This record gives sequence, C-alpha cells and structure tokens, in this order.
Amino acid sequence: MKKVERINTIMRYINNRSHFTISEIMQEFTISRSTAIRDIREIEAMGMPLVAEVGRDGGYFVMHNSVLPDVRFTDNEVKALFIAFMATRNQQLPYLKSRQSLAEKLLGLISENQQDDLVLLNQILLFEGTNPNNPDLLDLSDLPHHMLEKLIQLLLVDRNLVITSKEESYHIYLLHLYREKSLWLIEGFDTKEEKKQIFHVDNLTNVQPSPTNKRWSKKKILEKLRKQEGETNLSLELGPKAIAQFKKYHPLKVSISYTNPYQATAILKTFINVKNPEELTEITNWLLFLGEDIKIKEMPIEVNEGLQKRLGLFCP
Repeated sequence: MKKVERINTIMRYINNRSHFTISEIMQEFTISRSTAIRDIREIEAMGMPLVAEVGRDGGYFVMHNSVLPDVRFTDNEVKALFIAFMATRNQQLPYLKSRQSLAEKLLGLISENQQDDLVLLNQILLFEGTNPNNPDLLDLSDLPHHMLEKLIQLLLVDRNLVITSKEESYHIYLLHLYREKSLWLIEGFDTKEEKKQIFHVDNLTNVQPSPTNKRWSKKKILEKLRKQEGETNLSLELGPKAIAQFKKYHPLKVSISYTNPYQATAILKTFINVKNPEELTEITNWLLFLGEDIKIKEMPIEVNEGLQKRLGLFCP
C-alpha cells in the first residue's frame, strides 16, 4: 500500500475508534513501530486532534466532537493539479463549462501563499493553444462538438451504440473515445462490417443506444478482433526519433504500443492491403517520413519494393 493511501486509511481507522495504540496500528497495517509513529505524527500535522495518554497502557484517542480534517494538498500536489488544469486549455474538452467552478473550488481549498504561487505560474507557463496576450484560466472559447458530452453520457451506461453521420447510420460497439490531431475520434467495432472503424465525432448528427437485435457481446467482439489482429503483415520497432515523427503524423488506423515506461521505444503492428494502390503509396511515403530510427520485423514484399523504388529516385 502506498504511503498516501495508507495514511488516508489509518485516518478513517482512527476516526471510527474511541481509542487506539501504536501496537494496534502496527498490527492492522503490517508496518514497523517507527513507520506507525511517523504516520501518526503526520496525521496530527494534518490537523486531526489526537490526544496522547501517558502510561504503560497508554495510547491515543480523538478529541471529543471532532471529525476528520478537510482534504489537504501539499504544495507540490497543488502545483501538479494546477499545471495539469492549465495544460487543458483550448483542447476542446467535454464538460468545459465546469472549468470555472473547478478552478474556484481548487482555489478555495488552498492557502493564500499557494494561491499566489498559482497566479505566478499562470503568468509564466504557456502551453500549446495558450493565447500569451490573454492567458485566462477560465477561457471558455474552445467548447467541443455538442455531441461529445451526449456520447460520453451514453457510453458510461451502454457501449452498444447507433451513431449517425451524414445521414448514414452505423451499429457499433465503442472500443475507445480519444483525441488526436485536434480531433475527437471514435474507435468502434462495426457489427455490420465486422471490423474496427474510425469515426469523427465532429461528423455525428445523432447518437443513441443500439436496439437489442443489433447487439454483439463484448466477448464475441474481442474474439473477432483477436483473429483479425493475427492478420498483421507490417511489424516495426520504433526508436525515440521515429516515435516523434509518428506523433507528428500517422494514418488514423495505425497505432503503437510503448515498450518502456518512458515511451522511448514502441512496437507498431498493422495490416497493409497491398492490392490497394492508394494505401500502398500512402504507407510507403509514411515509412520514409518516419526516418531511419526503425527496425523492420515484418513487411510485405510490395511495400519493400515501393521503398526501394522511392529511394532509388534519390540515388545518382
């Protein structure tokens, strides 16, 4: 158990008892005596009114008519929350209208000194999409597509959906909702085509739960996807430079899996339809765009020939 989680649990444990000892804390949470004493002192410093009893059988009790203290944030926790909050400006996020009330509540929880630090951070730090001439934390000019919040509300209850886009409807099982290249996208399993599809949220005109006779079970969908994923014919290992290029541009159907915690290496696996000239040309140009920081594990002959042909154009 992490320290923060343990201390919060100990606080609830203490507040539900009229009396406790260090030995009881040690036994209950499987910690050493020194750790138990250190945790109790930290809880006292947070404002919990504990009274120590002197004597052989002494312990602690919570002062009568006292309750758990309000939530407290360390200086670093406040800065982490605030910076994350700042970085979301102008990102077309859902529930953006709640930004003002969130900011007001956060500021109401912290001390004046902490508030002064946040004001200074707001003046100094600029993120992508920030207007340096008006870095207003409560700027609400970047409201997302009106369907986004409705979509989120529905998928929290039911991921079998009928989405309508440009007068055409699709019965899907929603796999992921994500934002990429400043666009909100749905990755869904199309139950008619029986494959993954990518849909732009900005193109949606309606979203509703799917009728019973059009639904697929999650188990059936995952089994179908596992079979399809086995049909990959392009496999690459990407280094940091190639990953940076990938983030700048990549086809929407292509994704990567990071292979270390620092996101410095990744694996890319996908299927290339070599019978489609447009897709073949696109993937060839894109692989050249990724640069030299890739290792090829598997590649269709047609893609390799396309690369050799393109590279030959640059040779004297």
